[in-house]
Amino acid sequence: MSASAKNPKPSHGWLATWGGYIFAALGAFLFASKGIWIKLAYQYDIDASSLLAVRLLLATPFFVIGGLATYWRMKSRGIEGPPPIAKRPDLYLKTLAVGALGYWFASYTDFESLVTLTPQFERLIIFTYPLFVIVFGAMFFHQKMRVSALWTFAVAYAGIAFIFITDLRIQGSAIVTGALWCMASSVSFALYLLLAKPLIARMGPSLFTSWAMSGAAIATFIHFLMVHRLSDIHWSPGLFWLTLGLAIGATVAPSYLTNFALSRISSQANAVISFINPVFTLAMSVLILRLPATFADIIGTLLVLLGVGLYTWLDQRAAKQAAQSIG
Repeated sequence: MSASAKNPKPSHGWLATWGGYIFAALGAFLFASKGIWIKLAYQYDIDASSLLAVRLLLATPFFVIGGLATYWRMKSRGIEGPPPIAKRPDLYLKTLAVGALGYWFASYTDFESLVTLTPQFERLIIFTYPLFVIVFGAMFFHQKMRVSALWTFAVAYAGIAFIFITDLRIQGSAIVTGALWCMASSVSFALYLLLAKPLIARMGPSLFTSWAMSGAAIATFIHFLMVHRLSDIHWSPGLFWLTLGLAIGATVAPSYLTNFALSRISSQANAVISFINPVFTLAMSVLILRLPATFADIIGTLLVLLGVGLYTWLDQRAAKQAAQSIG
């Protein structure tokens, strides 16, 4: 028996499938850790705008280098790419603005919400952004709205309401402020997704991300310099390592892992795996931040997962029915 028969190499199909699921799960886990990093950093007396500025300062170069490398690789292979800046400056300016919306404003409001909210509650509110994608898509982007699927979001928001009422009794009105900040983040992220889609189709994901992150960095640093001085950030080794973990471990790495996953498995499979995101956050809140997992947290998390899971299932079923009718 040959050596190759004794030690068969795994097939490309196995790697393409299971590797995609592993990348998707790792990406979901790292994205779920964002609130944990932020909560730990807040212990060093740093505010949301300062923490966001440092995060983008460390993370943006990775995205810019990745986007430029993709652009030059496409050019060297003769692959048609987006038009140059001189011919379509509006395309690049729109990308800068959309990037500022998605990576600055949505992030800043999310960071502010974590001043008062627990990471698990923040993650549950953010996790319901698909509702705003549906509503705004129908209102402003001429997309069809399936009213039959909207009841699933009532289930999800029932879970959020359950946690909100419980936390309101315990922590008072500060929870209202945090929830409003988080809702603003969810709304702006939904708008970002709708606005970004045609730009990504025109520019490609890597180059779009490069320019979008640049737009976010510009907006973030302008905002920071309007309310702070550079000397306002009091560095310490602990704060540096936490911001580095936030930038690389919860921003750069999961973004690329998700892209790698989407190149191997379907977007629907990736979405289903992302349902575990709030569960990861809840577990890390208990294990790392030593926050209690209350009955309200558990029931609310289950309701949110059920609502978003049902919507995704209905969405997939409708897509299959539409494909069959066309076929």
